[in-house]
Amino acid sequence: TIYRHLYAVKKKESFVVETEQLAAYLQSERRLLMLLAHPRGNYHFLRGIDPYSCGVVADSGYEIVHATLCESLPWRQGFARVETYFAQHQIDNNALCGMELRSPKPFSMQGFIDFNKEYCSVLKDWGLYVDELNPVARTNIAPAQNPPSEPHLHAFSYVVANPAIKRKTLIVAGAGELLDGILESERIIRCGDTSPESMREKAAYVMQVMEERLFGLGGSWDLVDAVDIYTIYPLVELLNQVILPRLGPANSHGTRWYYSRPPVADIDFEMDLHGVVTNLIV
Repeated sequence: TIYRHLYAVKKKESFVVETEQLAAYLQSERRLLMLLAHPRGNYHFLRGIDPYSCGVVADSGYEIVHATLCESLPWRQGFARVETYFAQHQIDNNALCGMELRSPKPFSMQGFIDFNKEYCSVLKDWGLYVDELNPVARTNIAPAQNPPSEPHLHAFSYVVANPAIKRKTLIVAGAGELLDGILESERIIRCGDTSPESMREKAAYVMQVMEERLFGLGGSWDLVDAVDIYTIYPLVELLNQVILPRLGPANSHGTRWYYSRPPVADIDFEMDLHGVVTNLIV
């Protein structure tokens, strides 16, 4: 099973999975990996939870463009900047498919939920939801050095027509060691334990999520040009033992380590993936 591939049930540690929990996990994975159409945006998305989808892939004849702000902005000003940019380039707001945020420090779980409500209200005001589902992928992390004073927009992704493109372009949303991505503290894997063994377990789970989402988008590792890792804990062993052996052809692009924390306190390891051909600084 998917779950057994992640890590074995432990006898002497607190993380023990019962049969009914495993069944619920697998049912949730099937739900999360539903690939749904966003006709107005010209892309498909993997169903996630309310604050974000699990990933996006451009439709045939379209491509995802990744744009990094030359200077990050407070997140509401960031949305205004994106809207202005879209208007200048005659891009419909529905083309927005990915957002990357930077926060001052990790939120409490409730603080994260509260922030997400504000964030989602803007997406709803833009009319981006599809049948009451949020199609926009997201990564949100807290830099350990020089963090912003409030949540900032760092980068965004959007879809444009490109009849000449012959490959898929995609974004896999950020994920940490939070079972099913459900925002409940008890779902954090080995919460509070950052021993080498624990970090391997966390990283193995996150790598599996990345791969499940990548394949769920109809992608493969040869399409991935950016493998982003977000943690403040030692990475060399995790790269050698957990991450690099799984990347296959994506190894040719290396990995990018952001010395940062995931957006919620007690989550210690996060990743996301990009598979695009156009990267801009705007």
